[in-house]
Amino acid sequence: MERRSLLRAAVIGGASAALGGTLWRGAAHAAPAQPGPGPYGAPGSPDANGIRLPSGFTSRVIARSGQRVGSTSYTWHNAPDGGACYADGTGWIYVSNSEINPSGGASAVKFSSAGAITGAYRILSSTRQNCAGGRTPWNTWLSCEEVDRGYVYETDPWGVNAAVRRDAMGRFKHEAAAADPVRKVIYLTEDETNGRFYRFVPNTWGNLSSGTLQVMVAGSATSGSFTWADVPDPDGSPTATRSQVSGSKSFNGGEGCHYADNTVWFTTKGDNRVWQLNLLNNTYELAYDDSLVSGTAPLTGVDNITGASSGDLFVAEDGGNMEICVITPDDIVAPFLRVDGQSASEITGPAFSPDGTRLYFSSQRGTSGSSSGGITYEVKGPFRS
Repeated sequence: MERRSLLRAAVIGGASAALGGTLWRGAAHAAPAQPGPGPYGAPGSPDANGIRLPSGFTSRVIARSGQRVGSTSYTWHNAPDGGACYADGTGWIYVSNSEINPSGGASAVKFSSAGAITGAYRILSSTRQNCAGGRTPWNTWLSCEEVDRGYVYETDPWGVNAAVRRDAMGRFKHEAAAADPVRKVIYLTEDETNGRFYRFVPNTWGNLSSGTLQVMVAGSATSGSFTWADVPDPDGSPTATRSQVSGSKSFNGGEGCHYADNTVWFTTKGDNRVWQLNLLNNTYELAYDDSLVSGTAPLTGVDNITGASSGDLFVAEDGGNMEICVITPDDIVAPFLRVDGQSASEITGPAFSPDGTRLYFSSQRGTSGSSSGGITYEVKGPFRS
């Protein structure tokens, strides 16, 4: 679904954005803000799990760090982070990273067609601070290390095949990955204050063992055209990958990344922005910038991002009000849910079940504020299709 680039939305719960005017830096004037509901209405009172949800939605706890998952014998990992879902016959699998260092890695939970937990297991071990990642069209999970000169690991959500380190995808402070089956590339974000936005072009689509790492080249403005340039030394030593190409565009803390319909969106937490790249005409622009919102910004601490079949984007907050916010194709920005009593945590790993009726995510540090207190949730309800 095509998305307009200019946000003109009002938001609920006392937060608001410019209505009838652009949210671009340098825009002449924005019209007064006007509160208004998102597509699901305002989140209600906290449920038994401390989750504020719109009417018609329910939540349940799937797993807790240090405790067995359901009736399985598997103990859930600490600091759950980026995640994705995979169809598994009539059921599905949710994979989740562990953002701890050392150990890191990733785990998976299996569900039946009715949503019952049928299994849980490890799919990646002995790595470092696995933050976000991305799903591939050939049903693997790219788990990314958020450390200096970190690696990308390609893992099997079914836990059958051993994980493989993908050196050709570059060594830097990896955050998220998003596959583009049209251009046959993988986009990559970098969590540095002067990070870059990359793409990996494999020699053979479906095989990430070899290929070319490229970096986005553009001006300093918040919109314009862009090109790609090869990174001479993807190993990042002695010169970091972000410093190798003159004219490569700097981004303040790259986080989540999502591809759909010839567009790629990614978030930068350092300046609370959501960027979008139009891949048909090689232009970039802002989809959201909290510094240009009139009144209280609806979305702060932008982090992981995913999309629904409706074209809605769901953006998780690292801090902020501990919300997942929705950005609709007509540029309404509104809280979808809020987690109460966990202000020392962050929301991570949003991902939809294959049928689009369930949203999974984690509170990385839960109520304790510790990596050993992570909680992974499922929200079920009438999501837009």
